[in-house]
Amino acid sequence: MESLNVWITGVYEAGPVIGGLAALGSLVAISLGAQTLSFVYKSFIRPGKDLKKLGKWAVITGATDGIGKAYAMALAKKGMNIVLVSRTEAKLMDVKSEIQGKYNGIEVQHVVCDYSNFDKAAQDKVQKSLEGLEIGILINNVGVSYRYPQFFHELTDDEVRALLMMNIDSTVWMTRIVLPGMLDRKKGAIINISSGSALYTLPLLAEYSGAKSFIEKFSRALNAEYSAKGVTCQCQVPFYVATKLAKMRKSLTVPTPSEFAAMGVRWIGYADALVQPFWLHGLQAWVMFQLPEVVIAKGIMAMHLAIRKKGLKKDAKIAEDAMNKTK
Repeated sequence: MESLNVWITGVYEAGPVIGGLAALGSLVAISLGAQTLSFVYKSFIRPGKDLKKLGKWAVITGATDGIGKAYAMALAKKGMNIVLVSRTEAKLMDVKSEIQGKYNGIEVQHVVCDYSNFDKAAQDKVQKSLEGLEIGILINNVGVSYRYPQFFHELTDDEVRALLMMNIDSTVWMTRIVLPGMLDRKKGAIINISSGSALYTLPLLAEYSGAKSFIEKFSRALNAEYSAKGVTCQCQVPFYVATKLAKMRKSLTVPTPSEFAAMGVRWIGYADALVQPFWLHGLQAWVMFQLPEVVIAKGIMAMHLAIRKKGLKKDAKIAEDAMNKTK
């Protein structure tokens, strides 16, 4: 009987703790439910903005392939005039012809720019090319990653500089170029394409991951600064997309660039600072965030070491072939 009384007393005294835990569990469930509903609404139900109200022109960097080209096509379909910016004029002309052949009445301009050397002269050239245009949307898409995963000290100085210039400098200075006009009109949307690499600890892609993390923080802060002034800045975060750069085929979790851009367009103009337009990428990210960071980092390290081994072997073969040619 005494032990029973002790047990009853313990349960009574623990009541507030148990009640508190139950209440906390309920709050967590409500929060997860609200997040899920918000995700479903924004991904599938919420209508896209009338993008032409933001301005007549959209500027897209890295516009001749992959996500950049897909965005150019998607925005032209929405009735926006397009400025294509990339380094190869022949490819720019091909995309320009493709857009004009598919969408009547859409004006297309192009600017040749090598973002791996985006110095003051190149910046001035782009700025002059955009003068007088009512730019409603800027898609900062251009970027570059490693040739294959490597330790940071194995990169050449030129590769280190190019990674910074193409991933960070291009985004910062293109934003500086278009932002004043958007603020004058009190409307506009800046879309910065980041990468799932920015979300996790990514050994052997350290500089690329760090550069894309900068894009996320930069976008969040700009959105907080300017959304009340009518200009939104949004960081869109794809995982793998079936582009030439990724060298991956389309699958359930790997959309084509056109599929990604079609979903991404739905988010433009809303004040969501960090988004994953392709909903399965968002689901993947949520699952990965439930795992301990050390587990993710070790798994990625193992995967990248295997890819690095193949890359080193390929480089050795190229060097051997080049040596044989010179003999």
